[in-house]
Amino acid sequence: IMSGHSKWHNIMHKKGAADAARSGLFTKLAREITMAAKLGDPNPDNNPRLRLAILNARKNSMPNDNIKRAIEKASSGNTENFESVRYEGYGPGSVPIIVEALTDNPRRTVPEVRSIFSKNGGNMGEEGSVSFLFTRAGQIYYPLNIVKSNDDMVMAVMEAGGDDVESSDDGYIITTKPDDFIAVQKALSDKLGEPEKAELTWVPNMPVDVDDEVYAKLEKLVETLEDNDDVQKVITAAA
Repeated sequence: IMSGHSKWHNIMHKKGAADAARSGLFTKLAREITMAAKLGDPNPDNNPRLRLAILNARKNSMPNDNIKRAIEKASSGNTENFESVRYEGYGPGSVPIIVEALTDNPRRTVPEVRSIFSKNGGNMGEEGSVSFLFTRAGQIYYPLNIVKSNDDMVMAVMEAGGDDVESSDDGYIITTKPDDFIAVQKALSDKLGEPEKAELTWVPNMPVDVDDEVYAKLEKLVETLEDNDDVQKVITAAA
């Protein structure tokens, strides 16, 4: 169950408190909270997606008032209708990229995302053009000091029903099947406390090794995509 070392990263994992200062982040977190509350129960105890959205908002230092307002907005009746959309393509070095967005106007978002790809050495493809190169999975992140040893973490993950756990200098990444994600996250939270981060994401089947020059270009493309108001998450297959 214990895989080899991992860099924890996929570019986006380098986020954190410094990134919370970026203007659009609270807006994106609020949008996810509102969507989750609108599609399910406004009580996070009965709504796993909402509970996760609130957890990630708190990890990014979003004030409780903002979280409360985002939940209340879902029941106010005047919310925009956001839909989840996925864009796929290749970045510099032919690195596969998946972009997840929440948009109230896909006809606006599609050309914006396509333009960002093309201006930063990439190209956007059709839906399905790269997603077969990834596996949909849940990932849960804990710091190393949360347990006494790797063996303790392996036991905790096995008992919780997780599929795999990797350790690196940065911490532990627990991987789950999408359908098991909420249950595993809850079981681990009950045992170890709230994770650093938890998300449903895409894990590359064959991570692509890139040199520093390509990596820098790729990072610029990812950051530009993330700066788009509608983009919630960018996942690359860079190793």
